Amino acid sequence: MCPCLRERIDFDMIHFDGNMTRERKSMVERTIVARGISDRAVISAMLKVPRHKFVPKALRKEAYEDCPLPIGYNQTISQPYIVALMVELAHIDRNSKVLEIGTGSAYQAAVLAEIADQVYTIEIVKELMLLSVEKISALDYENVHLRLGDGASGWLEEAPFSAIIVSAAPKKIPEAMIEQLAVYGKLVVPVGKHDQILKVITRTEHGIEVDDSIPVRFVPMTGEIFDE
Repeated sequence: MCPCLRERIDFDMIHFDGNMTRERKSMVERTIVARGISDRAVISAMLKVPRHKFVPKALRKEAYEDCPLPIGYNQTISQPYIVALMVELAHIDRNSKVLEIGTGSAYQAAVLAEIADQVYTIEIVKELMLLSVEKISALDYENVHLRLGDGASGWLEEAPFSAIIVSAAPKKIPEAMIEQLAVYGKLVVPVGKHDQILKVITRTEHGIEVDDSIPVRFVPMTGEIFDE
């Protein structure tokens, strides 16, 4: 690991809750910091959130491997590096109001909750939403607000958002999400059917700026966008 990062993040001084702390620390060092994630708040959040509590019990031994895992209903929990990268690209801080599209396991919502002021997250699969409510409640994240619904429409009554992170891939960028971004807010979204690119859209006073990050592979977005 880069010595300069050791100076910024003293892993041995981080307070951990729960168990599997050694596995979590190893995951962060070898698959997140070693791959270039440098935002201190993101690293701290990844160290704190117990990923093993967001995966099926049968897969808990694999919870700290850098790979997606099935969570049922044809959905997955994203690999830790991708979660960290998307959160870092969103440029959030303690004043941020964040919208997440695709709650899934609620793992990324928990990571966001460690950094942002308020997190609003939408899940279209009822069974996953009910499980997410239980997990978020059990971990006492009072700044996470959950909704069952079609994420393509966003959460209009709570807009604008400092950042929007999408955890499923639409074929095109949903207009509602851009409209619900605050000026200078960032939308981080995988776009494409087969060959997906993680895109970062910044809303400016004059329109939008679009930057491509890396190739990714997400489950397709379902609902209105998917059916078009």
